Amino acid sequence: MFPPSLPAVAPGQLVNVKVRVKEPTIIRYRAYRRDFVGGMRAMVPWLIGVAPFGLVIGVSAAQADIPTLAGWLTGPLIYAGSAQVATIQMLDAGAAPYAVIVTAMVINLRLILYSGAMATYWRGTPLWWRLLGGYLLIDPSFVVGVERYGRESDRRRGHAHYLGGAVVLWVTWLAVIAVGATAGARLPDWLRLEFLIPLYLIGEIVPKLRQVATRRAVLVAAVVAVACLSVPMHLGIAIGIVAGIAAGVTNAPGMGRPAVKSEAVSTEEGHR
Repeated sequence: MFPPSLPAVAPGQLVNVKVRVKEPTIIRYRAYRRDFVGGMRAMVPWLIGVAPFGLVIGVSAAQADIPTLAGWLTGPLIYAGSAQVATIQMLDAGAAPYAVIVTAMVINLRLILYSGAMATYWRGTPLWWRLLGGYLLIDPSFVVGVERYGRESDRRRGHAHYLGGAVVLWVTWLAVIAVGATAGARLPDWLRLEFLIPLYLIGEIVPKLRQVATRRAVLVAAVVAVACLSVPMHLGIAIGIVAGIAAGVTNAPGMGRPAVKSEAVSTEEGHR
């Protein structure tokens, strides 16, 4: 708290003392309010597409053979739409807990890559910030955060921008799941809105099928998952995901291919 010992100084003598002040990493809302609000605004386009997905997840949680509260808790505990869908459906089918956990972890493997990318910008921040930022890290918050970090020299302003977008996404996601779960409990049993989930996921995948690696990954994952339906503990989904990732990455451009050939493939894709 106090400095160690100072050298004796004669009366009236001026002494130059160099003090090293560590740059603060704590974000104060008043100082960075505009950046925080800017992050919220940048997240709005994502909310338009995410909100319907959350509503359908809430409806599925209400109509599944599990407690509605348990289905809603997948929001704050897992906080990843695709993993939540798999968790709710597998619990509804009576899958073993270990299979559910493994499947959710495999689906969320991409978050490891996101964390590695964010580590560059979060280096030197307090532990509480890394825990909070990591918990809120998901596809939309990653895109909004990286876009601002890439053009902002002041890391604290980038932190505020990321936090603003991530918080509004988190609040909206939990709110729409709650609305869906509440409405789903009042809907008739014959109205099976959970079929909208695969339709939504198909809509997300189809635009990306222009890439050869994506088509290969989707095809292999589907074939392997169907072939492994009889695998104990409902691990067929996890096995299919791993097989699809391996198929997509193994033959991706730049993985063991000459550079000229990769460029030719990219040019061919651009003319389609």
